[in-house]
Amino acid sequence: MHAPFRKERRRILSLWFPHLSTERLLRQRLGRSWRSHPRQGRPPLVVSRQENNTQRIAALDEAAQHLRLKPGMGIADARAMYPAIEVVAEDPAADRRLLEALADWCDRYTPLVALDGTDGLFLDVTGCAHLFGGEEALLDGMLASFFEQGFRTRAALGPTPGAAWAAARFSLPGKVLQEGEERSFLESLPLFVLRLGPETIASLESVGLRTVGSILAVPRAPLARRFGAMLLLRLDQALGEVEEAVSPRLPVPVLSVERHLAEPIGLVEDIERLVPMLARSLKRDLERRGEGARLFELLLFRVDGAVSRIAARASLPLREPALIYRLFRERLAALGAALEPGYGFDLVRLSAFETAALDTLQADLDGKAAVADEDVALFSDRVRARLGRTAMLTPLLVESHLPERAASFVPADGEPPAKKAPAAPRKNVDFSPSRRAPERPLRLLSRPEPIDVPVTEIPEGPPLNFRWRRAMHRVARAEGPERVAPEWWLHGKPEVKADENEKDEEEREAKREKAEREAVAAETARMTRDYFRVEDTDGHRFWIYREGLYRKDAAPRWYLQGVSA
Repeated sequence: MHAPFRKERRRILSLWFPHLSTERLLRQRLGRSWRSHPRQGRPPLVVSRQENNTQRIAALDEAAQHLRLKPGMGIADARAMYPAIEVVAEDPAADRRLLEALADWCDRYTPLVALDGTDGLFLDVTGCAHLFGGEEALLDGMLASFFEQGFRTRAALGPTPGAAWAAARFSLPGKVLQEGEERSFLESLPLFVLRLGPETIASLESVGLRTVGSILAVPRAPLARRFGAMLLLRLDQALGEVEEAVSPRLPVPVLSVERHLAEPIGLVEDIERLVPMLARSLKRDLERRGEGARLFELLLFRVDGAVSRIAARASLPLREPALIYRLFRERLAALGAALEPGYGFDLVRLSAFETAALDTLQADLDGKAAVADEDVALFSDRVRARLGRTAMLTPLLVESHLPERAASFVPADGEPPAKKAPAAPRKNVDFSPSRRAPERPLRLLSRPEPIDVPVTEIPEGPPLNFRWRRAMHRVARAEGPERVAPEWWLHGKPEVKADENEKDEEEREAKREKAEREAVAAETARMTRDYFRVEDTDGHRFWIYREGLYRKDAAPRWYLQGVSA
C-alpha cells in the first residue's frame, strides 16, 4: 500500500519597510547607498498628512523615532518639542511606485510576490530557499541587499502569512518560524499581530483581552457573536487552521530559465549573447511539454535594484532559440538608449507566459519544414518587435450596415478571430450581374465629412451641386439612391409612463407597442442614408449620401463618404 501524498510545507516570507516614505526621500537626496555613508548633522525627517484640518505625522525616519515621536502625533506638537525637525508632505503615489519597484526586485527570489498594504510584501518561497543556501541564508542575503539599497528592512519566514507578518514586526530581523511554532510564538503578542481593525482591538481590550493567548483561552462562540467572524478568521489564518491566499501582483510564467552572472553586464551585445543560451534551456522544457511559447518576457535585474521587463509576442508558437533571439534583438534595438544598465545587470531571466501546442512537422527533401505562411508570421513578429504592437494591423469585419463601421483594424499579434460557420446558400437568388453588389469607391474616408448642398431634387433625387472643402462641384451625372437603414438591433425601447385612468391591461400594452413603433420609425427616418454615386463636370467621382428623410420639422444632412477618381 502506497503512503499518502503529503503536500509540501508552505513557507511565506514577510517583508516590512517601517521607514519607506522617509527612505525614499533620503535615497533621492543622498543616493541609493546613503546608509553606507551616513551624513552627520542631518535633521530628523518627518512626513506629514492632512487629517481633519490638522497636520499629523504619517511617517518618520529613525532619527525622529529616537526622539520618541510617533505616527499620528500633531505636527504642531512635534515642532514645539523639537523645532529642528524637517517636515515634508506625504506622496502616497510615489511610495506606491517604490513599493512596486521593490516587489519587482524580489522576483529574483520567487515569482509569487504580493503587496501587503502600503509598507510590506509577501513572498511565497515554498521550494525556493534551497536555491539560496537555505532559509536563514536567504533572509540574511535579502536584508543585506536591501541595506545596500538604502532600506532598513524587517523580514521573517513562517508557515503562514499571519505568523510571518507578526514575526517581521515583533521579533528580531531574520526570524524563522518552523511549522508548529505558530501558537507558542503568538500567545504573548498583542492583538495588533492579528491584523484586526482598531475598533475591534479597542473592543477586545475593553473587556480585558489584550494578547493572542487570552483570546485562545476564551470559548470561540461568544467571541464570534460579540466581535464578529473576522476575529476568528484572522486567528485561524495565523495558526494555519485556515489557508490564507497570497495573490501575486503579476501573472506567474508557465516556464522560466535564468542565469546569475558573476560580473554584471551593461552592454546590449552581452544581453543579446545571453538570449540564445537561455532560449536553449527553455526549448528543452517546451519540448517535454510538446508546446511552443507565444509570449516571452526578458527580465533584467540591475545591481542597484531596478528591474527592466522586455516582452515579445509571436504570432505562432515558437521554441527555436534562433527565432526567439531575432525577436529580442529587434526589441533591444527598438529600446536603444531607453534601456538603462546603471551599474550593470547581475541576473537575466527568460520566461514564457503563454504556450500552445506545437506539433513537429515533416520536412521537405531539402530539409526545410513546409509551414504555410510561417515566413510571413515571423516577418510580422519582427516588425512589431521593432516598431510596436500596432505597426501591423489586420482588418476585422463588424456587423454593421454603415460603411465606416463595417470593418475595424486590430493588432495582428493574436489568434485570428473566430469565424462563424458559413450560412447555408439561399435558394432562388439571382446572382446575375444586374443583381451584384453596387460598386464602391476606391478610397473611403475614415470619417464622413459634411458637404453643403444648396439645391436638390425632392424627395429622393441627387444634388445638382455641392460644396466640399471650400470647392464647388457641379454634378454632371448621378446614380442612386442606394438606401442603407440603421441597425435595428441598436434601437432601445422607449419608456412609456403609465396612465392611472387606463385600467385595461390590453389598452396599456397597445399604447406601449404604438409608442415603440413610432420611436423606431422616427429613429429610422433620422438615421436612414441614401447613397449616390455622382460625377462632376471635371470628371471627379464621389460617393455621397443624404442622412435622414425630408420632413416638415427637419431637413436631411449631406455627407461625402468616399472618392473614386
